[in-house]
Amino acid sequence: MHSKTPSINLLSDGIIKCDGGSVFGQIPKVLWEQQVKADRWNRVSLGLNCLLIRTDQGNVLVDTGAGNKETGKLREWYGLSSSKLSKGLKEVGLTAKDIDKVILTHLHFDHSGGCTKIDRSGMPIPVFPKATYIVQESCWENAMTPSERDEASHHSEDFACLQESGQLSLVNGDVEVLPGLWVKETGGHCVGHQVVHINCGGEKVVFLGDVIPTPHHLSLPYIAAHDQYPEDTLERKKELVAQAVKDGWLVIFGHGSEEKAGYLEKRDGFVCLRPVKL
Repeated sequence: MHSKTPSINLLSDGIIKCDGGSVFGQIPKVLWEQQVKADRWNRVSLGLNCLLIRTDQGNVLVDTGAGNKETGKLREWYGLSSSKLSKGLKEVGLTAKDIDKVILTHLHFDHSGGCTKIDRSGMPIPVFPKATYIVQESCWENAMTPSERDEASHHSEDFACLQESGQLSLVNGDVEVLPGLWVKETGGHCVGHQVVHINCGGEKVVFLGDVIPTPHHLSLPYIAAHDQYPEDTLERKKELVAQAVKDGWLVIFGHGSEEKAGYLEKRDGFVCLRPVKL
């Protein structure tokens, strides 16, 4: 009996609103606002994109959005609405219990917040009760002991209980998670950031996480101010973009809003996105 080609669905946990200066780093507002408009608090809207991969070996979810735990000021600052991930799963015929693996590109709250929820006793518990959660070991160690610069992005209630429940799987470097499904460490955005490569029949699909968070960041100098190692981000971007153009990858952006996925093409010396709907 032949195994099925993995299938993918792009799901959304909603949007997050982030300071435009932080999102575009050294790029002056007079340039980036030609591509995306900020609100009166200088925030731009970013998608909270998650990828569902269905294989013969189980259902895999890449990233989980911000979830529903954030309250008060943080919710207001980031313009967070209710988590939409469970609704998205339901629309494709699944529930949280059907997820076998969760791959986290990294542990910032807007990617890992949906991993956990608060139970009746007020304690965080895993949202996906049967899933193994896959994280780079270096990312985990950095998130558990963040520096003063990183601690605002890491909320231990999003992920600490995964180790206590025995559902955490720490990996080192590039690992084949399932046949044709790889995690590949990039670093750059943060220690242990990883992207996900999927062989879908004859097509290569790559979920870029935050190393290239939106189509606007295809331009090499566009690197977020909160990237831990921006020079490493730059090198990874060069490699990923060149290979995506050469090999015809379908790329998916962790924070794309209007345009979330597509193919990269060289036109007049510039890399452009040919967007597709997933």
